[in-house]
Amino acid sequence: MGNNTKNNNITTTETNSLKDYINLIRSNLFPIVLIILTSFIVAVIYAVNAEDVYKSETTLKISKPQGSILESPLIPGFNDYGSDRFIANEIEIIKSYNTRERVAKTLIDTFNSIKNKQKFYLILEKEFNFGKTQKPLLSISSIGEILQSAVVVNQKRGLDIIEINAESPSPYEAALVANCYAQEYKNLNLDVNRNQLTFVKNFLNDQKKEKQVELREAEETLRSFQEKGGIIALDAQATSLIEQLSQFEAQKNATQIDLMASTKILSQYKKDLEKQDPLLADYLKSFASEVYFKSLQEQIARLEVNRDLALSNKNSGFDNKNLVKEYDIKIQDLQNKLNQKIEEIKVGIFASSPAEVKELSQKIIAEEVKNQSLKIGLTELENIVTKYETKFNKLPKTSIELARYQRQRESLEKLYLLVEEKYQEALINEQSQPGNVLIIDNARIPTSPSKPNRFLIVIIGIVFGSGIAFGYVFMKNYFDNTIKTPEDIQRRNVNVLAWIPQIEGIGMNGHKEFEFIVAKKPDSIPSEAFRALRTRVQFSKIDNDALKTILITSPAQQEGKTTIAINLAGSFAQANRNTLIVDCDLRKPRVHMVFNTQRFPGLIDYLFKQVSLKEIIRPGGIDNLSFITSGTIPPNPAEMLESKQMREFLLEVNRMFDIIIIDSAPIIAVTDSEIISRLVDATILVVSAEATEYELMEKSIELVKSDSSSFIGTVLNNFSYKSGYGSYYKYYYYYTHPSNGNKLKSSSKINS
Repeated sequence: MGNNTKNNNITTTETNSLKDYINLIRSNLFPIVLIILTSFIVAVIYAVNAEDVYKSETTLKISKPQGSILESPLIPGFNDYGSDRFIANEIEIIKSYNTRERVAKTLIDTFNSIKNKQKFYLILEKEFNFGKTQKPLLSISSIGEILQSAVVVNQKRGLDIIEINAESPSPYEAALVANCYAQEYKNLNLDVNRNQLTFVKNFLNDQKKEKQVELREAEETLRSFQEKGGIIALDAQATSLIEQLSQFEAQKNATQIDLMASTKILSQYKKDLEKQDPLLADYLKSFASEVYFKSLQEQIARLEVNRDLALSNKNSGFDNKNLVKEYDIKIQDLQNKLNQKIEEIKVGIFASSPAEVKELSQKIIAEEVKNQSLKIGLTELENIVTKYETKFNKLPKTSIELARYQRQRESLEKLYLLVEEKYQEALINEQSQPGNVLIIDNARIPTSPSKPNRFLIVIIGIVFGSGIAFGYVFMKNYFDNTIKTPEDIQRRNVNVLAWIPQIEGIGMNGHKEFEFIVAKKPDSIPSEAFRALRTRVQFSKIDNDALKTILITSPAQQEGKTTIAINLAGSFAQANRNTLIVDCDLRKPRVHMVFNTQRFPGLIDYLFKQVSLKEIIRPGGIDNLSFITSGTIPPNPAEMLESKQMREFLLEVNRMFDIIIIDSAPIIAVTDSEIISRLVDATILVVSAEATEYELMEKSIELVKSDSSSFIGTVLNNFSYKSGYGSYYKYYYYYTHPSNGNKLKSSSKINS
């Protein structure tokens, strides 16, 4: 089915109906059931032996870092896309090897800290029996690889919510892995958010320790000087000068420390930006050095220094509060102008930059402004310190050495206090800096396994097996080019005289007892089929007397032509027609085997005038039936069949019998049947269901029609109508089984 064929110059395309598919399935019911049953058994075995797997889930809420108004999208509709991209980036961080490594270390620490080692499975070697002996731990890299497949991270659609699902044969371990992932990611996120603050805190802590050591050394030097009998006190003017000088010197040193920290931070930011956008990095290097920027920053620094001078001048006769307030107003005004300029630059930079570049650029700009302000402030403080040092050097020589030691101690003391204050401020800022990850729901130890779904496995096994079974049947049918039903022959515009069902007992253990079925079981279904064939052969030509010699042939061997010939002859004999069977298969004759007699003397012996015609005609076991065997097999069968003696033989038997059935060799293999087809009144081609290919049938018909016009149709042999084609069986059964005590044998109704 499903093949394109060309016959009598007409191309026909076969189409399959639902009935064809149903019949196909019924005819292949055994392999279908076998495949489905096998798949079912395999699925059941797998489902029974499959290991229980538990799943635990933890839920995180990730907040997108809030930036300035410049970071908001130009079109509100693109906000969700940016959020989804941010969440997708965070998911990749959770899946990263760095996170898996941190989780693996935590799992190992937990394993070492608890007593019940049987709660673990993923992190242990698998060649040991689970729960029976102590398993060795896997390496961190091996655990990381296992976690990659055991943990699934997903975003809830449309939400800033991430779900972390962990699976393990151990329910405790499944919950532990999920919670470790959530906690380690939260810690990693917090470390990233506090990175700059942590750097500043550590830098200030190092500076604090260094200045503390210097302060102790300065105090020890001053104490030693005083113990040696030097001047132990300074006048009020010198003391005030030293206090002011040490104050500004401490501010200068503190500013220098801030500048060092700012320079390191700025350098790191610039390296990160150069990796992402080198052109933008080059631009940002130059913006802070613009004349307008520097002018504003210099004015601000100068005013701040003057304000500090006013605050430090406690001996003046007038109130400094108004002066300090005036300085503050001017400083604020200049600071607003500076901020406005910075915002204008940000707008130009952020117009087309990605979110990551925007954030980094903003940090660089802020740090660049801070760095430049610190540089200018440091310069102003250095100028102030230089002026005070000039005054300091004018002190009396007798007290200048003491003043120098005291100045150094007070300067270091004030610097240490400033650094300590900045360190404490940095420490508070670091600890107060929150992350943007919130654990909404911790993973809990599951009480029942999530896998396997044994019922679903069995269902899938059945469905999968059904798919394989039906696929096998349809693929087999697609590539099977053999004839199966009478419709297959009729679709090729070839006449079907009859279809003969399989005869039970033929070929079983070599027995041929039921091959002559019309004589052995005249009331069987195959016998009715042969009577139907007899009727259709009789009506194949209008003039019954014109049809006496009938050739039975087939495309190839083992298609049942001898069985058809003998039973058709027997059917004619049962209809009171004097019938003769002639075995003209001079290659592999079989008629003598069916009738259990000797092959010779036979036809060839008669043609060679070695015996008379009467001697080769033998009784067929039933009334009105005779047969002639092939006799001695000649070396030249084709020449013998085409000889004058053969024609004379046929004329002679025509006068003696009503019907002559000739069994000949396969037409594709040799030319014997082609020769005989020119000498007979009718030629019947026997094809075998699920054995004869379409091409062989069509080629055989073409050979018969090219040499004569005797071809009347085909007979489909070995047709299994019971298994796949119940409608055929229904008609045969109706006409061959008793009804109300009477048995119907109307062949005319069978033909309908």
